[in-house]
Amino acid sequence: MERVLGIGGYFLRAADPAALGAWYRECLGLDADENGVWRQEAGVTVFATFESGTDYFGSRTQGTMLNFRVRDLDAMLAQLRAKGADVAKETEDMEGVGRFGWVTDPEGNRVELWQPS
Repeated sequence: MERVLGIGGYFLRAADPAALGAWYRECLGLDADENGVWRQEAGVTVFATFESGTDYFGSRTQGTMLNFRVRDLDAMLAQLRAKGADVAKETEDMEGVGRFGWVTDPEGNRVELWQPS
């Protein structure tokens, strides 16, 4: 059986694509080139399905949620708050998995940040 090799891209609709791309570069340090190519660090990727009625993604109109691995969740959340980003007050610790926090981008998409154990 042929298998996929990994995530090849993640695409977002935006009222202002240039501004949203700039937000991801300036607030999260996602340094994609002019074609959107981003060379991420090697590491695990979680693929999981959720019940259709979940509130975990924030708005129920949001069909998917992007999750970024981070080295230091507290430092990333502080950086985002300093830039005026909409950061959730709560974080979550999951034993054996890691710590989670959330930010909502300027277009209203909830993004999860994960510091693996």
